[in-house]
Amino acid sequence: MEPIYADYSISMTEFKKNPASVLRDAGTRPVAVLNHNRPAFYMVNPEVFESLVEELADRDLLEVARRRLARKDTAIEVDVDQI
Repeated sequence: MEPIYADYSISMTEFKKNPASVLRDAGTRPVAVLNHNRPAFYMVNPEVFESLVEELADRDLLEVARRRLARKDTAIEVDVDQI
């Protein structure tokens, strides 16, 4: 059995009847849409999606910063006034 990463789930059949009402009823909670009792996809509202995208972007930037900090010995000193 696959894990379901949402507290709110609905069958594909029920979802197809009125997807807008499912999203409205869910509020900010993610919805697992199930096909044969297995997650087919997850649905979130735009605010949650934007938050997830921002979090992923922040993680990418953190990794870049860590890689650059690990190479401090190759850094070039620059005067801020010259930038």
